[in-house]
Amino acid sequence: MTVTVGHDSAKTRQTLTAGGASVAYYSIPAAQEAGLGDFSRLPAALKVVLENMLRFEDGKTVSVDDIRAFGDWAKMGGKNPREIAYRPARVLMQDFTGVPAVVDLAAMRDGILGLKGSAAKINPLVPVDLVIDHSVMIDEFGTPRAFQANVDREYERNMERYVFLKWGQKAFNNFRVVPPGTGICHQVNLEYLAQTVWTDKDQNGNEVAYPDTLVGTDSHTTMVNGLAVLGWGVGGIEAEAAMLGQPVSMLIPEVVGFKLTGAMREGTTATDLVLKVVQMLRKHGVVNKFVEFYGEGLDHLPLADRATIANMAPEYGATCGFFPVDDETLRYLRQTGRDEARIALVEAYAKANGMWRGADYDPIYTSTLHLDMGEIVPAISGPKRPQDYLPLTDAKASFAKEMEASFKRPMGVEVAVKGEDYKLSSGKVVIASITSCTNTSNPYVLIGAGLVARKARALGLTRKPWVKTSLAPGSQVVSEYLNAAGLQEDLDAVGFNLVGYGCTTCIGNSGPLQPEISAAIAEGDLVATAVLSGNRNFEGRISPDVRANYLASPPLVVAYALAGDMNIDLTTEPLGTGKDGKPVYLRDIWPTNKEIADLVHATVTREAFLKKYADVFKGDTKWQGVEITEAETYDWPASSTYIQNPPYFRGMAKTPGTISNIKNARVLALLGDMITTDHISPAGSFKATTPAGKYLTDRQVPVSEFNSYGARRGNHEVMMRGTFANIRIKNEMLDGVEGGYTKGPDGAQTSIFDASMAYQANGTPLVIFGGIEYGAGSSRDWAAKGTALLGVKAVIAESFERIHRSNLVGMGVIPFEFTNGDTRKSLGLKGDETVSIEGLEGDLKPLSLVPCHITFADGTTKTIQIKCRIDTEIEIEYVEHGGVLHYVLRNLAAA
Repeated sequence: MTVTVGHDSAKTRQTLTAGGASVAYYSIPAAQEAGLGDFSRLPAALKVVLENMLRFEDGKTVSVDDIRAFGDWAKMGGKNPREIAYRPARVLMQDFTGVPAVVDLAAMRDGILGLKGSAAKINPLVPVDLVIDHSVMIDEFGTPRAFQANVDREYERNMERYVFLKWGQKAFNNFRVVPPGTGICHQVNLEYLAQTVWTDKDQNGNEVAYPDTLVGTDSHTTMVNGLAVLGWGVGGIEAEAAMLGQPVSMLIPEVVGFKLTGAMREGTTATDLVLKVVQMLRKHGVVNKFVEFYGEGLDHLPLADRATIANMAPEYGATCGFFPVDDETLRYLRQTGRDEARIALVEAYAKANGMWRGADYDPIYTSTLHLDMGEIVPAISGPKRPQDYLPLTDAKASFAKEMEASFKRPMGVEVAVKGEDYKLSSGKVVIASITSCTNTSNPYVLIGAGLVARKARALGLTRKPWVKTSLAPGSQVVSEYLNAAGLQEDLDAVGFNLVGYGCTTCIGNSGPLQPEISAAIAEGDLVATAVLSGNRNFEGRISPDVRANYLASPPLVVAYALAGDMNIDLTTEPLGTGKDGKPVYLRDIWPTNKEIADLVHATVTREAFLKKYADVFKGDTKWQGVEITEAETYDWPASSTYIQNPPYFRGMAKTPGTISNIKNARVLALLGDMITTDHISPAGSFKATTPAGKYLTDRQVPVSEFNSYGARRGNHEVMMRGTFANIRIKNEMLDGVEGGYTKGPDGAQTSIFDASMAYQANGTPLVIFGGIEYGAGSSRDWAAKGTALLGVKAVIAESFERIHRSNLVGMGVIPFEFTNGDTRKSLGLKGDETVSIEGLEGDLKPLSLVPCHITFADGTTKTIQIKCRIDTEIEIEYVEHGGVLHYVLRNLAAA
């Protein structure tokens, strides 16, 4: 368990009585009375961080001046970017990012033995929960046996990984695994793990209450902010450091206030609302900032809708989107089975420490936005980014424009599908998936989808035959209430059978399309489309056969499955013909808000949550049958293609190195704007012709057993070959070429992996150039790990997304930003330049401007100033050590 430390010099430690018990807590009003600052109008989200400073103030890692800085933040109108050391209460993981994190911990046990330390020192010091949710793939769909068939296949593919995780659960303290088939990590966190206010014993054995906080190895960890739990996504590297007692180094953030007023109108959903919020906040600019939602509109916003908005914080670019504690928070805690004493503590604590949203809640914000929820209309987003918001009325016309402007394909090309009586053309919906943590956590949109299916079924409609349909709920509770309402039968009837409990399509595990459909798409070079109720629609993520991906509410996903075509205007044109021969329109099958609410109130019960979470860690008979050894260190199987001992800590010296200037580096890739972590380290499937595919075939792994990059993240050999290997990435060094290619030392086109190996063999350092928002998207540590293993010493871009910048630093790769209006385009970069960066040796300061000398192919040179995005003093130490884990490992070995 956690060890709560704290000092009483400011007399901030008080006693609180709630639920029949007394606990100590660190009082923000008491800190104000002690003269440490005026904290009365701090946003609740920032008060959570301030409490963390009060509790961990020791005069060293956290000082009284750090506490005073929060009072200065309010005086300065919501700005005071002071570096602080923040300690989250716990860590949340999923298996795609969690497996490599546990691999690193196992490797650190080997590494610390090499430094003459004790393997037992490598243990999480805070509670860690890993939920296996990213592995299930949709091989079978549209049948009653789809769920069991997919689960069986999941175990066949992933047994090596599951043995390893179960070993980790036994070998490490404070580490629990939620088995496959239980639910998505964020929904399990929201419905069961999170407590809003946590309690634990301090070093003196006294019970202390404090806000529930966490970091997670998945960017959508932010979902739990809807429950007033402060959490955000970090890379696995940073999470591992937090597990091992290293505080999260961060700057006191700006907090953007987003005022919600009014109420949602008839026919709209939380998905429609969040897609508008994403568009507004992306436009406003909230990278590295907290967003806090407030206003009287929250009085009409169920917690499930709040969680939907909080979930998509990575899509609007914020660190988190926070909702303060109020009556709705308490209602949800009670409904989901939390203990009554805990609920009483949450209320008492929030009110005592100024974190309660009452009628008088009026904090200071850095800036504010306003949205009247009565203005929300049905909408989707796409075809490539979550912020590409489209009112449903504009969807058809927008797709036609995209065909001409973006995809550069003619409309109207039709291709016959072998063995079928239909043809495919661009715009046909070939995947319709109710998936992901964002929406399948929300009973209002799931019940809504079920009612659309019920009404469609009654009128004689079903999915179009070319549409691959799937339902992957976020937890087993969803199935409980869908069955209780009788709606699962209706969803089954139109093709939305249960395929598993996990991320599925949203993470790229959509599984293969019918081969004949895939062949027709390739033959006609068609722009096939996917509609999913997820949060990510980046290029190349959902399916290799699909170019246009749209995010939509679950009811609209069902509607698009019935229509089967993006070239149909759902607001005016029929979805199909009913059994009576008459056209059926969306308005004919859309449920009223009252119909939805009545079923939610009748079927989503406290008893359902208590029942489904009673044995959450037990798993099914397959999980219980996974056999493991009980060794302190892991016996790495030499023949495994899933789990390999990574090279990070081999031969590590006891003392750190220094940061060196970068001399005569070559360009590995020249990339554009919005390069996501999916572009850098894809999660989905790959072909035998790729470097990763060749690696596996050389080891006699058949293509049918390749699984996905995401499932192979425990093997650095596969992952470094998959870095920059997204099928849609475009390296501007090559004209009109998609995929992971570049120019090697001889100037010829080759794979990025092969070029990297050739350059490294010659001792040549490498750099990457990029545009704006480099590293957007998932908190994917392999996007940084792979970059480092490819020999890249620096990434120079116009701007970075928060998590990826931190991950690069955590792997010893230095991020730099262009200054003075320079860009790769304004400099005329072609990728055949030589790059040297000076000013890194000696006394490097955070955010320093340093000279970058560019030598062009014709011998001319140009020197520009670039900003070193090592943001804090501790990050400089991380890079000197070669990465944050090296820093932690050396400190633990020396302790």
